[in-house]
Amino acid sequence: MKIVDAKVVVTSPGRNFVTLRITTDEGLTGLGDATLNGRELAVVSYLRDHVAPLLIGLDPHRIEDTWQSLYRGAYWRRGPVTMAAIAAVDVALWDIKAKAAGLPLYQLLGGASRDRVATYGHASGRDLPELFDSVRQKLELGYPAIRIQTGVPGLRTVYGVGGSAAAPADPTGHPRPVVEDWDTAAYLRHLPTVFEAVRSEFGAELPLLHDAHHRLTPVQAGRLGKELEPYRLFWLEDCTPAENQEALRLVRGNTVTPLAIGEVFNTVHDYQALITEQLIDYARSAVTHFGGISPLRKLFDFAAQYQVKSAVHGPEDISPVGMAAAVHLDLAVHNFGIQEYAGHTPLTEEVFRHAYTFTDGHLHPGEAPGIGVELDEELAAAHPYKPDYLPVNRLQDGTVHDW
Repeated sequence: MKIVDAKVVVTSPGRNFVTLRITTDEGLTGLGDATLNGRELAVVSYLRDHVAPLLIGLDPHRIEDTWQSLYRGAYWRRGPVTMAAIAAVDVALWDIKAKAAGLPLYQLLGGASRDRVATYGHASGRDLPELFDSVRQKLELGYPAIRIQTGVPGLRTVYGVGGSAAAPADPTGHPRPVVEDWDTAAYLRHLPTVFEAVRSEFGAELPLLHDAHHRLTPVQAGRLGKELEPYRLFWLEDCTPAENQEALRLVRGNTVTPLAIGEVFNTVHDYQALITEQLIDYARSAVTHFGGISPLRKLFDFAAQYQVKSAVHGPEDISPVGMAAAVHLDLAVHNFGIQEYAGHTPLTEEVFRHAYTFTDGHLHPGEAPGIGVELDEELAAAHPYKPDYLPVNRLQDGTVHDW
């Protein structure tokens, strides 16, 4: 079997997605997600102009060899653009291999380690009544755990609170990022009161999560984790920018609140100290941004030796292709923790028809051969790419801050 075509499809059924479709001389096709939110076209060019020509004529079954060739052969290693492109190839090849075997992908990863995959949903509100309504909606959908994000008094727009900001007008016609505002002291004062109210309303047993989204210093993160300990969080996510792995030693030394890190990480090198020193409890990288199924499976096996669990990143900008790959991996790995699941719009699910199901707050990848996703290219073409950006964050005095 040989690869005869590698095509990049860009579509925007509500938001932008980048998909790689690999075709073999035996008619088998495989899909991979290469979406890099806000920088999509950089990955498109990387794939179309540099990677796709190298794939023609290769044996699609040689997944590890192809991965190593793309990673080591470029000389310039790591980084989100490179790793998203490699991830698309890796997942597409696993899709083909599983289809050739006539099996769902998780069977090639060692089979199921559990019957279904637990998820958490996103609840948010500008104030407590709105937040409580959002929590109730997620509970009605069966989510077994809920992420809590809230407005902060005195701030107009805050990460994770839906509908709180609109993109500014631009006379050139090109969109600009939404600008959110931030006050760390106000946030640190307010957040413990929010969790006290949520616990009072919904009880002690509901697992609660919170995403600080890289906005705190290690000292601030340690303080917040300590003040949230009475509310028994499932985890505190991205409490501080973790590129400086040593910073997590200070955080860990000041709180026993579980910590989740890694959605902006691209390789195992970003995690080494965090895992070997057990400075985190959950590894948060996405299949789509970590180079694919092959390296993420290796990361989770490495993490398992240190009692660190998986928690694959699953926002709306991971396409159903990337989500399907994650769910197959979730079902197979022994040290599974939880899966983020924001879901997709009905139109997105028409463009990417998938076998995975969401029932009573749990996912299952289904039994279709491969990853179980089919791309409707005609419908995808009817929704072309639209320039868009992630927000930026500024302090009250106008200084750019971590978003």
